[in-house]
Amino acid sequence: MNLWTEPWYPTKAGRRSFWRRLTPVQLFVGSFLLLIVLGTLGFQLLPGLYTGPKLGWLDALFTATSAVCVTGLIVVDTATAFTTFGQAYILLLIQLGGLGMITFASLIILGLGGRLSLRQEQLTSVAEVAPHVDYRELARNVIRFTLVLEGLGAALLWLDWGPRIGWTTAVWHAVFNSVSAFCNAGFSTFPDSLVSFQRDPISLTLIMLLVVAGGIGFLTLQELHLLRDRRSRVSLDRISIHSRLAIAVTCVLILVGWVLYTAFEWRGTLGGLPAWARVWNGLFMSVTARTAGFNSMDYGQVSQVTAFLTVLLMFIGGSPGGTAGGVKTTTFALIGLLAWSRLRGRNAVNIMNRTVPDETIHRAIGLFVAAFFIVTAGIFLFTAVGLPHQAESAVRGDFLALMFEATSAFGTVGLSTGITGDLTAAGRWLAVLLMFLGRIGPLALGAAITLPDRGPGRFRYAREDVIVG
Repeated sequence: MNLWTEPWYPTKAGRRSFWRRLTPVQLFVGSFLLLIVLGTLGFQLLPGLYTGPKLGWLDALFTATSAVCVTGLIVVDTATAFTTFGQAYILLLIQLGGLGMITFASLIILGLGGRLSLRQEQLTSVAEVAPHVDYRELARNVIRFTLVLEGLGAALLWLDWGPRIGWTTAVWHAVFNSVSAFCNAGFSTFPDSLVSFQRDPISLTLIMLLVVAGGIGFLTLQELHLLRDRRSRVSLDRISIHSRLAIAVTCVLILVGWVLYTAFEWRGTLGGLPAWARVWNGLFMSVTARTAGFNSMDYGQVSQVTAFLTVLLMFIGGSPGGTAGGVKTTTFALIGLLAWSRLRGRNAVNIMNRTVPDETIHRAIGLFVAAFFIVTAGIFLFTAVGLPHQAESAVRGDFLALMFEATSAFGTVGLSTGITGDLTAAGRWLAVLLMFLGRIGPLALGAAITLPDRGPGRFRYAREDVIVG
């Protein structure tokens, strides 16, 4: 290379070549990383965000990551530390992170009458899962579903909250919490989240419906939407196995969690409420624990069995293709179906008169193992560097609190037993990493950094067995 004749900066052709070499997963991961960086810079450079002193760089990164990854973990109170403009900035990051930068880019291209590139089609195409669903229509309906459901939720919350806190004041609270609930973010404009609404079944129900709608996945919403369209020729029996499995597992998890939460906390944190409120708050805890992060009870006061139940639900999370985190309901279901098939002496995993491809089962196993390893490593590091000595002495022996925090960060849930603000600088960096990994997914990260195989061809060595079990 001749330094005197060759430009030191990337040429237009070089930039185009670099762009084309990026895989769809690398674009997906890079879009979230870019949004986090821009969000952090905004917290430092934009005026009028704070009611008091502005956040330091680490806390700005933490807050931006939590918003973009729709987690909800906070180091400062969103309701009191930020102005309305600051809260609107957080809400923008939540909306962009919840739907994804690639989705917005696809919508802009389609809106201008253009075509999606092959890489964008790979990110948005659902042909293999649901052949009757057009990915272009799905990309357009993502924004339609979002605006309609968030707008409807905000209007109903405003009608419910207006008489209590004032009609003008209720507007912003309703909009913010509706968007946060649909994006499964868990941020709230109320200092106590929704604890003050634990006797308000309308508010709790609306938030639950928004959380489930956002966490069930846009493909499932699209297929349910097609059921109402007679021209689509989509009947109930033609809905994809993916959507049926996501709906079934979601309902089962909500029902089981509802019963267990209500039973475990009946005389505990729910003890001061009327019987109907105990039951309804038990349902609310079951719905929001898997990914939403809203709470109507203080999780620092719940029993250990309730806290561990929450850890399990946070690890499972919501459904693929939505705003939820975790290993996803379908992954959890496939792991269980695989175990059931093996116990019955069957090689194939069958469900609803269909056989799930082996490649999908392998991906589910890989995702589960990767997620388990990341959360385990996160818990281990939290116990080592997460808390300062004075804070650690307050929770000494409470290993569950650190497990709770690590799982909440990875599952992009946002629930906490109250130790988030006490985390050390190393603990906050660790939480940022866990939130990012939890949002993009372990498999997406692995695929993004994997180099293509340039070998002469695929081959296999001689077989040799290994004893297991």
